[in-house]
Amino acid sequence: MGSKGKSGLGKADNYEVALAELHKELIHLQEWVKSEGLKVVIIFEGRDASGKGGTIKRITEPLNPRVCRVVALGVPTEKEKSQWYFQRYVAHLPAAGEIVLFDRSWYNRAGVEKVMGFCTDEEYDEFLRSCPDFERMLVRSDIILLKYWFSVSDEEQEKRFNSRISDPLKQWKFSAMDLESRARWLEYSKAKDDMFAHTDTKQVPWYVVNADNKKKARLNCISHILSQIPYKKMKFPPIELPPLPQHAGYVRPPLKYQTFIPEKY
Repeated sequence: MGSKGKSGLGKADNYEVALAELHKELIHLQEWVKSEGLKVVIIFEGRDASGKGGTIKRITEPLNPRVCRVVALGVPTEKEKSQWYFQRYVAHLPAAGEIVLFDRSWYNRAGVEKVMGFCTDEEYDEFLRSCPDFERMLVRSDIILLKYWFSVSDEEQEKRFNSRISDPLKQWKFSAMDLESRARWLEYSKAKDDMFAHTDTKQVPWYVVNADNKKKARLNCISHILSQIPYKKMKFPPIELPPLPQHAGYVRPPLKYQTFIPEKY
């Protein structure tokens, strides 16, 4: 990667070069998933401002949204609250030839719902009992399931929170729930440890991403995903553009009959 700079990664162009190479591999993975009819689910969890969203963006950037889609569910409706807990997540699982990235997932119950009191103790205990069985069932159904926990230090999280507060382009990322989570750091730590104790299984382990350095976290996570899904590099057939057909007898209407947007730039 060359000589390291203050970021610990090296020059910015080194990051871009590494990301471009990983993007090429992601394209091969995408085409392999399509051709083999694979079903892939990747879960991204972690503390607020840990870099999950940025990593997801770098994964999806070169990919076909019809093959790779992101699921980021909001607060459940009253109807959804009355359903089997996993039901609304099951509706978003992939069909053959699809990759689904969960930006937070059913693990909400083991994290924010537990800490903030949005579920009962009985519902929480049932989740810890049933989640491993649910995930093993997905694996037996030929779903490739990967789980990533983005770990960030309290100092780095504080730095990122302050950045969000002062940057108009990032203020939307900061919610009232973030303030509550900041005040309940210890409770979230305990909830995470309990969650790992029950759901870090041999069949579907948790993979922890050191996310204090965002760029390194993105590269390391993408590289690990590629290592966990066996794929072959696809050969793309050569493409030759056919000549445009000639329509000598057709006269297009004048451009003045069309409404163009103002060219301000």
